[in-house]
Amino acid sequence: MSPFEALYGRGCRSPIGWFEAGDVKSLGADLVKDAQDNVRKI
Repeated sequence: MSPFEALYGRGCRSPIGWFEAGDVKSLGADLVKDAQDNVRKI
């Protein structure tokens, strides 16, 4: 598993296609907290 996949739960995509159609996530405190928790686990 790549570090990117461990942090974000999916494989890395090109900058052009970050999200699937209709798969919009809010980018905020929850995303940062989840990433920090995953880094601690790694």
